[in-house]
Amino acid sequence: MTQDTADERLAESGALFAELRSGNLGVRLAAGPAEIDAVQALRYRVFYQEMGARPDATTTSTQRDRDIYDTVADHLLVVDHSLGEGTESVVGTYRLIQREAARRLGHFYSADEYDIGRIEANPGRILELGRSCVNADYRNRAVMQLLWRGIAAYVFQHKIELMFGCASLPGTDPDALALELSYLYYNHLAPAVIRPHALPQRHIEMRRLDRDQIDSRAALTRLPPLIKGYLRLGGFVGDGAVIDPQFNTTDVAVVVQTDLVTDKYYKHYERQTRETQD
Repeated sequence: MTQDTADERLAESGALFAELRSGNLGVRLAAGPAEIDAVQALRYRVFYQEMGARPDATTTSTQRDRDIYDTVADHLLVVDHSLGEGTESVVGTYRLIQREAARRLGHFYSADEYDIGRIEANPGRILELGRSCVNADYRNRAVMQLLWRGIAAYVFQHKIELMFGCASLPGTDPDALALELSYLYYNHLAPAVIRPHALPQRHIEMRRLDRDQIDSRAALTRLPPLIKGYLRLGGFVGDGAVIDPQFNTTDVAVVVQTDLVTDKYYKHYERQTRETQD
């Protein structure tokens, strides 16, 4: 993708919004190929060098985590201005794909693991979230809150009604994740009308423990911060986990109705936007 092509697509979609700041940190959308390349380099460092994902030859040679979905996505990024004003400042990212963007490729990324037909049947605007990662030195509450503020801003701007995606637990042994998977199924299963289902050939049963065997406090402690973030926003999970051998993870589908996004994130941005326009 050329600089001109990327800039034209962003301008046409109206995707860009003003950077939201918190001290030296800011969150906004990537504005062109150089910043998207920085995002892909960050993803490579986190997913492959740190978390043990298995690269193919191209991924190894480029040291970039890239796929076809990057070409149609908006890329949310957190920057640390104390590191400079170039691509070296990118320390966190989230990939955002709207329905219209997915149509250019024929399907969403999540469709490789889940039947998301009930989500796609929703007549409103929907958004797939994915490829979230943060530089190891920045994995703190402030950065995660900033990422969620950026998502809330995007949701507000584009009038998104439903968000979904795949979230990962570390490792590929579902029995080692029995507590977490069982807890999610019994306590946060999505309503049937929007519930994703793992594809039959990839379906891993989440009910690995009986309900009365679950220590909810221990389960929450063991859940990755990203999944806990979805739950705090009123999120749900789909039926069935999926093993992703390439990324060395066990995935669950997550769904968030944006009317359940907390006031802390959504109304703050709405008020800020109104004050700017007055």
